[in-house]
Amino acid sequence: MQTLSFHNLAQLAEHSSRDKSRPVFSFSAKLGTMYSMNQNNHTQSDSETQSETPAQLAESWHGSDATAHNDAMDTLLNRRSIRRFESTPIPPKTSELLELAAQRAATSQFLNAWSAIRITDPALKQQLAEIGEQPYIAEAPLLYIFVLDQRRNAHIAKEQGIDVSADGFNLASSYRFLQAQNDAVLALHAMETAAESLGLGCVILGSVLNDIDRLITLLHLRQLTFPVLGLAIGKPAQQPTLKPRMPRSMQFFENAYPADFDNEEFSQSLISFDATVHQYYDLRHADRPVAAFSAQIKKVSSAKPSRLNDIGRLAPKQGFDIRTQPEQEH
Repeated sequence: MQTLSFHNLAQLAEHSSRDKSRPVFSFSAKLGTMYSMNQNNHTQSDSETQSETPAQLAESWHGSDATAHNDAMDTLLNRRSIRRFESTPIPPKTSELLELAAQRAATSQFLNAWSAIRITDPALKQQLAEIGEQPYIAEAPLLYIFVLDQRRNAHIAKEQGIDVSADGFNLASSYRFLQAQNDAVLALHAMETAAESLGLGCVILGSVLNDIDRLITLLHLRQLTFPVLGLAIGKPAQQPTLKPRMPRSMQFFENAYPADFDNEEFSQSLISFDATVHQYYDLRHADRPVAAFSAQIKKVSSAKPSRLNDIGRLAPKQGFDIRTQPEQEH
């Protein structure tokens, strides 16, 4: 399989090909025109009711001319969360390569509306571990917090002559909030996959959002920024078994969302998945049984929400208007 070196990737980032037959406006000019606008505007086979393991899928590839078995697919299909790391530091060149890979992720409308904060201060790591109630956060050799970021683009727009306090300025809208959040998640996943392809282990940290107010304070997040997720990276000190995934028939649909789930196929698939999940946790934690998938969903759906991670309350404090936007008259 052809691979790209750090130098190749850097060249690619700097010299991406484009259609020179039409003019391309600068990023700043694009912001100047865009941000002042108002917000307007397979039928599943029986076999698919059972989860297929990466090994089963890989075996099927080898006998097929339609698909090719490659290292990229191995990396994706063997993805697992690593929560115990060796203390070996990550070389600077490796972290640079991972950051470049994150920057190559897709970004909506080429707005690059995300940032990432590299956490190197041991005391700060410890505080983040306290928020997440997970000691391994402080032990990760490489730790990032990904942030949705419209502040940088607001600054650029202002430099381009846009009145960022005017009603027509829409960077603070709910759509731009979600757009930037999506950008941040895509970048984080690109970094995670790149790290795993290099033999490193990762765990995505939603737990850092347990106390968003405190996280915002610790990271000095300004207006028009908001934390999204954390990512811990290091050399794995464990090799956990792959956590099961639900049958594809429960998650992939043909052309339209199903009218309901009150059917025999779904019921049987869920029973099978519940048994698979229960067995996975039973083998992993024989001393403390974990309930089946259905019971986990029941527990989460009835849990009392915490105001510490209430985005509806906290996003406006960061300058975002996430209320429903009024209909525009035509």
